[in-house]
Amino acid sequence: MKRLSLLSLIVLTTWIYSCQPGSTEEDVEQIIFENVNVIPMTSEIVLEGQSVVIRGGKIYRIAAAADVTGGSKSTVIEGKGKYLVPGISEMHAHIPQPGPGRDRVRETLLLYLSNGITTIRGMLGHPSHLELKKDVLSGTVLGPTIYTSSPSMNGNSIPTKEKADSSVRAHQAAGYDFLKVHPGIKLDVFNVMVATANEVGIGYSGHVPFKVGIKRAIESKFGSVDHVDGFIEGIVPDDQRLSEAENGFFGFNSAQIGDEGMISYLVNMTVEHKVWVVPTQSLFDRWASPEDSEILGAQPEMKYMPKSQVETWKNNKKDFLSQDYFSVKKYEKFNGLRKKIIKALNENGHGLLLGSDAPQVFNVPGFSIQHEMKGMADAGLSAFDVIKSGTVNVAKFFGKEGEFGVVREGATADLILLNANPLDDISNMKEIDGVMVRGQWLDRQFLDSELGKIATKYAADK
Repeated sequence: MKRLSLLSLIVLTTWIYSCQPGSTEEDVEQIIFENVNVIPMTSEIVLEGQSVVIRGGKIYRIAAAADVTGGSKSTVIEGKGKYLVPGISEMHAHIPQPGPGRDRVRETLLLYLSNGITTIRGMLGHPSHLELKKDVLSGTVLGPTIYTSSPSMNGNSIPTKEKADSSVRAHQAAGYDFLKVHPGIKLDVFNVMVATANEVGIGYSGHVPFKVGIKRAIESKFGSVDHVDGFIEGIVPDDQRLSEAENGFFGFNSAQIGDEGMISYLVNMTVEHKVWVVPTQSLFDRWASPEDSEILGAQPEMKYMPKSQVETWKNNKKDFLSQDYFSVKKYEKFNGLRKKIIKALNENGHGLLLGSDAPQVFNVPGFSIQHEMKGMADAGLSAFDVIKSGTVNVAKFFGKEGEFGVVREGATADLILLNANPLDDISNMKEIDGVMVRGQWLDRQFLDSELGKIATKYAADK
């Protein structure tokens, strides 16, 4: 990690300009992060003693603190000793479907924001999510920017080639951002889904159906393969392949016979076909691990979930651990293999995207992304690469490189103010002093107040 002087900064970062010392900004509405350390994510550097000016939801200016003086309408946020990083993305999020009201939806969006998540990719779409996207962007609802999938494309929803064709066309016409692929799809049906999706111009991401397999999925140019799904099955020698019934939880049993020497072949395929991967490693560190469900269920973030949900998670985990094929030794083999695949994909693959699958078993929205970042670091990624998977890489994935996921002039003002340097330790991503989403500042007091309301509500559950 490098810490740059102002002179080096001028030489190495052409996107920052300076004005005459002591000049005063125009008398306009703006927010200034003053004397803050900036981690721009354009490279692994820290720009010390900067002032970052926000106007109209965008980063208007970045310059040495001594060169920026705000006008009477400026709101100044003291940044001395703190670190400003881009807001991060949750690329495997779930948004509740509306029930009698939208309280749970709003709570979930707040939970994401409270952990610095300023963009989410909803992975199980519903017609209401299309309107929610618009409400968030208009400011009617407070939440991260939303990209949303279609309703599930699975073996039941598209059992035939004809149904696959018509469903793809309907979801594209409705305005969903991409198709969510789930298990159970037959190969011939999958091929029609892909052909129609390419014809009408809509992407597809998610699970790899067993009958499709990881090689065909990559060749079809999946937008992203989530959960590292199919990779373990893909490294099992042909003469040892297990049936779908024998495969176990995300290839748990296949992991016991996988050939690690085949990992590089699949990794190279992701480069050739430009396929991203979303690890959701926290799902496997938590749900699939031998860790006691009562301990996980007692963690502080569980207070933001209905008690009935936490009890369901406990039971789901107990059911998994009671499977005949489960053992601690097999889990260690399974999870160790996952981490080797993730590390290889980061070093030599097309790229990783940050996503935790929340809410899922013991994955509380927002908070689970902190577990996910730790899981990726435990797989051997540097803190910079972990953060990159949730910032720069996401912007590239959406074809919006430079528009968000970086701290640079002209980018959307999605930012996190941290009390410690996350490049030193990824756990410092928890040290949030405040979050800015599309130029709206949410300080620690506001976040704590809103979190307190959610906790109080669910404390009353019976």
